[in-house]
Amino acid sequence: MNNITTRRNFIKSAGLLTAAAAILNPFEIFAQSRSSAAKKTAEKKLTLSWVPFDAKLRHPFTISGFTRTTTPIVLTEITWDGFTGYGEAAMPPYLGETQASVMEFLKKLDLSKFSSPFQIQDIMNYVDSVALNNTAAKAAVDIALHDLVGKIMGQPWWKIWGFNPATTPNTSFTIGLDTEEVVKIKTLEASPYKVIKVKLGVNEKTDKMMVDTIRSVTNTIICVDANQGWKDKHYALDMIHWLNERNVNMIEQPMPKLLLDETAWLSEKSPLPVIADEACQRLTDIPKLKGAYHGVNIKLMKCTGMREAREMVSLAKALHMRIMIGCMTETSCAISAAAQIAPETEWADLDGNLLISNDMFEGMKIVEGKITLNELAGIGAIKL
Repeated sequence: MNNITTRRNFIKSAGLLTAAAAILNPFEIFAQSRSSAAKKTAEKKLTLSWVPFDAKLRHPFTISGFTRTTTPIVLTEITWDGFTGYGEAAMPPYLGETQASVMEFLKKLDLSKFSSPFQIQDIMNYVDSVALNNTAAKAAVDIALHDLVGKIMGQPWWKIWGFNPATTPNTSFTIGLDTEEVVKIKTLEASPYKVIKVKLGVNEKTDKMMVDTIRSVTNTIICVDANQGWKDKHYALDMIHWLNERNVNMIEQPMPKLLLDETAWLSEKSPLPVIADEACQRLTDIPKLKGAYHGVNIKLMKCTGMREAREMVSLAKALHMRIMIGCMTETSCAISAAAQIAPETEWADLDGNLLISNDMFEGMKIVEGKITLNELAGIGAIKL
């Protein structure tokens, strides 16, 4: 074939694509070509399936309310036209969801009524309308759906959204409440990371022991999560001033989430940023928190997944609030999904997969403490 013929064929093909683009969504054009090249005999029907899974913690995990050695999880799959997307619901006890409640919720869903996985907005509006709450269960559908669509398009979501992977923050590595001896061991294990997250909120003696013990081993930056443990605003402010002298960079949820006026008073006087965690669940919470907190911690399991998390980032930025992306104890499936949003955040706490010993996925990596995104399509995770 000579150059003239090749050029004519190219112009003809380009003309057909241009005409198609005038009446079709470009994503749909790409999806159709990818799908036909995959499995022509596969059924173009959205099918949802799930299985329970118990994540085993490397160490017993203690925060101000309780101690646990496992986290209940439900893993999901959505298939369409030969492609499979993976999702996850991770449920620490305080969320109020269980494996049984998640699976009961998923049984109520009928995704076959939707002809295309690209209808993410319509599908997730439907999922959200089936029942109140159940945010982790909804996230399990949302993550699998995003993974599926990304795989059909052949691109990771950080690329689809147009984010810069070079701007991802360092992730913190979490150390739960424990004895002085165990905290020293955990601190040494955290040596590859540039930020240590410490759980406080028990009492002054224990909280200061935790920080002083870490400081006896390393001067690595600490971010503090008090898990609503400080009930008095004056005590909270005294603690924040004490922490500010010990290379701490921010405070998550220092006071109970319902004490909004007290937290606003605290934030106004605090030398460190005060970030909402339990107080910030979903998109509609953010405007109420403006003025009471300096920023918000967004977690997929709280906000129903990637779609709403992306919207929360946009709203928080519009309100000039600072942003953290966080996690529960999760596999690399949900962690990799959350990492797609990391380039748009100032802080990250995406270590949930590092805290378990039986991860079912491989995905986003931490390189020299920094979240490092890969080129894998979808959420960037592979099932092992």
